[in-house]
Amino acid sequence: MSAKDVLNRHKLRITQNRQEVLDLLLSSNVAVSNQTIESTLDHIDRITLYRTLKTFEDKGILHKIVDSSAKPKYALCEEGCTDHKHDDHHVHFECAACGDVTCLTDVKTPVLDLPSGYIVQEVNVIAKGLCGSCK
Repeated sequence: MSAKDVLNRHKLRITQNRQEVLDLLLSSNVAVSNQTIESTLDHIDRITLYRTLKTFEDKGILHKIVDSSAKPKYALCEEGCTDHKHDDHHVHFECAACGDVTCLTDVKTPVLDLPSGYIVQEVNVIAKGLCGSCK
């Protein structure tokens, strides 16, 4: 899938900046930090990058992961995500050695049985250990 395909599917205007951010995310097999995106695409100013990431998150193109560094990282959403509903109910794995955060899409988050009156909007599960490259 190309950046243009993603933008068209989510009915977003195709711009050079959006394509470059998506190309970076599409080519990465781990979650990417804002700092990495900024340094890799240093010609895109911070405000434009922030707005691009926010738009992608709102439209169900990417999801934000907050790992132990407390700095958000971004990964592409699964196919079922839309601007009305994120369907990224999976575990994230943070490697203690290299710091990479990987989406484990086959490992689903547990369903929570909350008391009446509570509504779950988001569940974040981060497993920590050593990734396959670092073990």
